Amino acid sequence: MRSTRPARRTGRALTAAAAAATCAVTALGLAVSPAAAAPAKPAAGQVAEPGQGCTAADLGQRHPIIKSVEVSPTITHFTGWYVTQGTTGTQTVTTTTQTTISVSVGFNGSVQGSFATEALGMVGASAGLNVQVNYSSTSTASQSITWNFREPGYYGLYKGTKKVTGTYGSLNCNRVQQDDGSWALKWIEGPDSGSYTTYTTLQEGAVRCEDQVPANSIMRKAQELLDCTSAAAKTEHPAGAVAPTAKQLRDRRAQRPAPNRGTSTEQPKATGRSAQAALACRPVSYKIAVPGQPLSWGGPLLADDGVRLRPSSIFSAHLDNWRLCNVTEHNGVLEASLWNWGNGGCATIAPQNASTEQAVLMTVPCTEDDLQRFYIYRDVPGSDKIGVQNKYTGSMMGHDRYADGEFIRQYSSGRQDGTGTYSLIGV
Repeated sequence: MRSTRPARRTGRALTAAAAAATCAVTALGLAVSPAAAAPAKPAAGQVAEPGQGCTAADLGQRHPIIKSVEVSPTITHFTGWYVTQGTTGTQTVTTTTQTTISVSVGFNGSVQGSFATEALGMVGASAGLNVQVNYSSTSTASQSITWNFREPGYYGLYKGTKKVTGTYGSLNCNRVQQDDGSWALKWIEGPDSGSYTTYTTLQEGAVRCEDQVPANSIMRKAQELLDCTSAAAKTEHPAGAVAPTAKQLRDRRAQRPAPNRGTSTEQPKATGRSAQAALACRPVSYKIAVPGQPLSWGGPLLADDGVRLRPSSIFSAHLDNWRLCNVTEHNGVLEASLWNWGNGGCATIAPQNASTEQAVLMTVPCTEDDLQRFYIYRDVPGSDKIGVQNKYTGSMMGHDRYADGEFIRQYSSGRQDGTGTYSLIGV
């Protein structure tokens, strides 16, 4: 960024902008420091709200709800720079990396699928900020800043942003018993939740110890890194880069976050009790089906195949029969393992595909891993309609089209056309 204004005037201009942004965020009742977080109000354009009615076609869908928002000014690049009387004017200064921020939603350290994008859009609306809604990361490399220094002095040159973090939940359609004893389908807050990280547009600038800047602003964070308590000592140095003081080094280390383990390539490990868990299954067998096409394992000769829509026949060999095992219930939502009678395996999303939108539903030896656990959302009593959600990934099960051999896949928000709603039919 090239400036033709004195550093002092630039500081005032940025101060006014930062103060206006601070007022805008404060007016929304959101935290502007990492020390406090406030529950966010429903964002404008939110598809569903808790307690709102839904239909059987919504059983296989999922929408985010933002539970908290924190806004923290963060310096991504910084260097101290001393300008003497004879070295004023435009200079290009190289800064070093202080903090790297990556956009992520949930467990996988990235942004996958429509649910994550919708959640980040709601974060921006809630905070009144323009945040990143697709995967991106601030630079890990040194960055250059071109600045017009009109006055001698000790400057901190910086690039920074507002880091936005918080928690989210999901809204799912499920049956709810009303005060009069009747049942209705409503959007409820589902069992799954997680955290997110994003950031606003990057800013760059220069700040001096004597500049008056707002608290909780990006400029104030840069000023803190400048170590203004020993600014007088900088006059002993020649013009140019100033070696960081011990305090500056401590402050910079404190700004660097712990490594984001969510971006690791290590695959999720089974958390089960043994390689082949002993399941307590309900005696009833079910077909999980759309009309004429139950969910069926691909076949005994297709070890690497997935769960597909297949018509039942005398040759199905129970591959289209499922049992609910180790069943629990929380607030009207069932949690169970889905055991296939035909091959003795449990439905799952493969660990290497856990973060992949439209990953295929598989069966493997039962281990009671969370990838093999599913939430089941039910229609009102008397109806066999259900929606199915993977506990670990949070994604809903669905299919692209009604056709023989069509794979069952995971969709982060479910299928909006109702093709994620199935019938649970006892056999």
